[in-house]
Amino acid sequence: MFATLRSLFVLCFLSIVAGAEARAKPVHGGHGGHGGHGKIVVANRASGTVSVIDVATDTVTHTLTLPGAGATPEPMYVVAAARRIFVGDRANDCVAVFDARSLDSLGTLPAGEGVFHMWADPLGRELWVVNDVDKTLSVLDTRRLRPIATVPIPADIAALGGKPHDVSVDFRAAYVSMVGLPGDDCVVRFDRRSLQETARALTGKDPHVSLSVFSRSLFVPAQNTDTVFELERWNLDPVDQLAVPGAHGAGMRFFGDVLYTTNLPGGGPDGLVAIDTRRGLVLGATDTPYPTPHNVALTPSGRKIYVTHSGATADKVTVYSASWLAPVPTYVGEVTVGTNPFGLAYVR
Repeated sequence: MFATLRSLFVLCFLSIVAGAEARAKPVHGGHGGHGGHGKIVVANRASGTVSVIDVATDTVTHTLTLPGAGATPEPMYVVAAARRIFVGDRANDCVAVFDARSLDSLGTLPAGEGVFHMWADPLGRELWVVNDVDKTLSVLDTRRLRPIATVPIPADIAALGGKPHDVSVDFRAAYVSMVGLPGDDCVVRFDRRSLQETARALTGKDPHVSLSVFSRSLFVPAQNTDTVFELERWNLDPVDQLAVPGAHGAGMRFFGDVLYTTNLPGGGPDGLVAIDTRRGLVLGATDTPYPTPHNVALTPSGRKIYVTHSGATADKVTVYSASWLAPVPTYVGEVTVGTNPFGLAYVR
């Protein structure tokens, strides 16, 4: 029964996406021929700005300034939820909020010290923010725009010098990677109701996390172990692991069948890797024209893939095309944004 309902949902989703992309009109000079609707929003960590890229044309249409007084903004990561855009500001210990359609500023929400990765639950109601200096997680209400809770990391991890780094959230739990530990780093599962740790797994060095609600697994690219780990989401038991050099950033196709990860330290060759998550296979890799391929965002259909290239003087987001049956990406162009582009997200 579940398989039948899932198949019907897949067909409906593909029909909706195909219609939306067919309605998107390409503009001369862009890459609109590859399809696209919506925008990619990029946090420029060194510029203190946010670039908005039109997916139909692959051009920057707006440059946003983060609100509020204080230190020069340091935008880190971007999340779209509840018809809003959330941008973590590390320098000011807060999350800036923008209306997703008008791009008007809606103010800021307080977070902890050292804002880093963040992610929203599948319904877009809660935003989980990593604070790696004070070693906590901020849970924010995306609709009422107010704090819900502050969650400390496990005391034994903090005592060993560990700190939270990346986070993904499903209907029941938040999965947080912990780095800086002696030996292997780990991932911790927090129950979203009790806010307590319910499972833990060792995952090599410098792990990040990615999931799809259509899969039972959590995928963990561990850059300094050159491995992508697959874990059972309920208890974080090991399922599989794949050798992937420099595996860092992660972007999942909507139904979780393909994971894209970046070879951040590789310098560009085989910089973007496609993985078949259901068969546990590396499908192929594509060179990136710039070094330090960092974070990944996809359009809902997975037909376009965007990658930030980070660094002190970097200012490029590269663009790739793929299809449902041919998921290994093909390079199609680039977009110049602000300095040191870091996190990015698709926004409808």
